[in-house]
Amino acid sequence: MAMLLENSRPWNKLMLATAIFLCFEVCDNVFVVNTWPFVDATEAAYSVLSDHGSAVDSVVAGCTQCEVDQCDGTVGWGGISPDEDGHITLDALVMEGSRQDMGAVIQLKSVREASQVARAVLHHSFHSVLVGENATNFALGLGFADQTLSSERSTEVWRKWKENDCQPNYWKNMINSTLQCGPYSPATSNDNVDSTVVDGPDELTKRNSNRKDHDTIGMIALDEFGDMAVGTSTNGMSHKIPGRASDSALPGCGAYVDSAVGGAVATGNGDIMMRFSPAFLAVELMRAGLSVQEASHRAVQRIADKYPGTFGAVVAASKDGEFGAACSGMDTFTYSYRRDSSAKAELVEVSCAKQSGKTFTLEFGNSTGIVIFSDYSFYLALFLLSTCFLVMMSFLLYCKRSKESKPKELGIKLIWNNAEAHD
Repeated sequence: MAMLLENSRPWNKLMLATAIFLCFEVCDNVFVVNTWPFVDATEAAYSVLSDHGSAVDSVVAGCTQCEVDQCDGTVGWGGISPDEDGHITLDALVMEGSRQDMGAVIQLKSVREASQVARAVLHHSFHSVLVGENATNFALGLGFADQTLSSERSTEVWRKWKENDCQPNYWKNMINSTLQCGPYSPATSNDNVDSTVVDGPDELTKRNSNRKDHDTIGMIALDEFGDMAVGTSTNGMSHKIPGRASDSALPGCGAYVDSAVGGAVATGNGDIMMRFSPAFLAVELMRAGLSVQEASHRAVQRIADKYPGTFGAVVAASKDGEFGAACSGMDTFTYSYRRDSSAKAELVEVSCAKQSGKTFTLEFGNSTGIVIFSDYSFYLALFLLSTCFLVMMSFLLYCKRSKESKPKELGIKLIWNNAEAHD
């Protein structure tokens, strides 16, 4: 490198030195963020970035590692989430942030590399999402191996559930759905409601109150070229009704990214969270000027306002490498990240204590800003604004009075000067 600079002309030396400086600056900003403390997945994703790989390949590598490791039994094949028929199916999504190109698979069967198949949908088709048997056929046609997704563990989970009269399940307004296995018949007003699960937010929240029944790995990456990407992978909820789609593979719900702003990923009770598109909301709030942490909080709070106690979290990252996370329905939430300035993947623990706040939208000309206050800071801010207003009004009143009194003083001075002149 020194020889290259020494043999270059002065102008070329300046350009080369600037390019080297910018390269080091950009490379130092690369990072990967991962929901939950899946540090092996974080390291796998970061190794791609450190080898000058793309953000898309980074999130795929991280999610694939979790699929191999069967993280928490809720990612990858052979986990703890068989459907009612005892089958394991996989959902995954990959999105790049420059044009929002994406690929996703839902209800993938017989192929274990769900994240890699989602990337194949991105790279080898004009579609965004492929589903079920046809998604499987697409993968097999590209050379992915045909393998079982079941294991002794998943089979045992399903067997015990059947022995427990198929409880719990995800049916509602059906006769005897809380007492026995199906098939069930729709309930009417004349049926015994004691054996029928009725609709309501509390019922859905109660059915998905922890990460043991379901989970997702969600990853955000920024590469040395300034491009961002997000990726997700999951095997869904335990004992789900066959055909159920997770939020993980739906853009804006499980993940969203815009390289000009940042990215966000969500994890938790997918059937609730997908109704609010929390990942998309977090990115758009960052676009509107909120900090990463505030954007994450607002995305989660919007869900919690409708479904209090909902199990879930949102992790967000800006294009500048700032991270933030918010959570609900648990005491704490831990995510992991790795960047060039860290020697290894590091963990961040977030408190999920209920946060209440007041939101104001402030407009200045053509610009709009959103300000969030906690209960105490709201009153402090109100006091400070009131004080500033009073000081400003007092100053304006003083200026007005000074302007009115100035001509009189001038007139007195002129009269006095004229008197001296006549003397």
